[in-house]
Amino acid sequence: MVVRRPVAETGVTYASDPALGRAVSSWQAWAVDADTRFRGSSGGVLTAISGWLVESGRATTVVGAAGDAAQPRRTVSIELGKGADFKQQSGSRYAPVSMASHESALGSDSVVVGKPCEASALSQLMSSRGQMDSPILLSFFCAGVPSQQATERLLTELGIPHAAPLRTLRYRGHGWPGNFYAESVEGAKASASYDESWGKQLGPSMQWRCKVCPDGVGESADIVAGDYWKTDAKGYPVFTDSSGVSALIARTKRGHEIIVAAIQSGVIEAEPLELSHISNIQPYQVERRATLWARLLGRRLAGWKVPSYTGFGLFAQSLQNPVRALRYVYGSFRRSRLQSPRD
Repeated sequence: MVVRRPVAETGVTYASDPALGRAVSSWQAWAVDADTRFRGSSGGVLTAISGWLVESGRATTVVGAAGDAAQPRRTVSIELGKGADFKQQSGSRYAPVSMASHESALGSDSVVVGKPCEASALSQLMSSRGQMDSPILLSFFCAGVPSQQATERLLTELGIPHAAPLRTLRYRGHGWPGNFYAESVEGAKASASYDESWGKQLGPSMQWRCKVCPDGVGESADIVAGDYWKTDAKGYPVFTDSSGVSALIARTKRGHEIIVAAIQSGVIEAEPLELSHISNIQPYQVERRATLWARLLGRRLAGWKVPSYTGFGLFAQSLQNPVRALRYVYGSFRRSRLQSPRD
């Protein structure tokens, strides 16, 4: 398995950051529509932009994720066209789902809102096929995909039985960062803070493949959004509720032109933002990339096969802090030795 960092566009001037990659432009942004901003995970910008792209005729359909209308515990891919309620896909879904496999995901007139790995897969697939007209790829900062079982365990702990049918299940949104919220058909309600739901239940359940992902920041997308957290005196994110703000990065010339047009059309409000300011409030993304080479080395020394990554500069980043790198090599080796290597 080889995952390649996307090649820079010819004739385009980029800013660059070791953890965040290349950017044609970067912003702090939020949806102008107050309800979209409230319902979205961090400012509602991806919801606002994707809906505007269709309603303005720049695209014909959006492929995204939403709760299954019949079984809200599950997350499914959906396709929305002109006149649809695009707020239906607002808010994060911390559960397994695939947008890349949707039949419209490769359409040149489509917008795909998916995980960074899906943007990478679609980009490499289109490149291998020689497909020049690609869908518009929108993505978001991703820390990994939790298991469906983690959602079920959290619901049970919050007092909603496994078999109880749900009316609503929301992972985030309705405020920033917003609570995990569920309501059963019979009217039982349960909620947990973002720190409790993600930090204690959902996050720890993510698959190993996500833990060794080289790109949680959507380098293969046209546009990627992430939380532009407020920080405490030590520089760490603060998860108190407030009006959502996204860090918004244009990865391509097309992405930059879309953002500028969306601003001019009054769809989003945005202000230029240095990449370094974004990396300062995304310590997880910075740490995971800076330590990935060391963690992969520890895994290999324990007898496991690991993915191959090209172009991300992982070795050079690990050398910035050799002591930390050695600590991660040992930790990864020790944990991996507790498992039996597979082909």
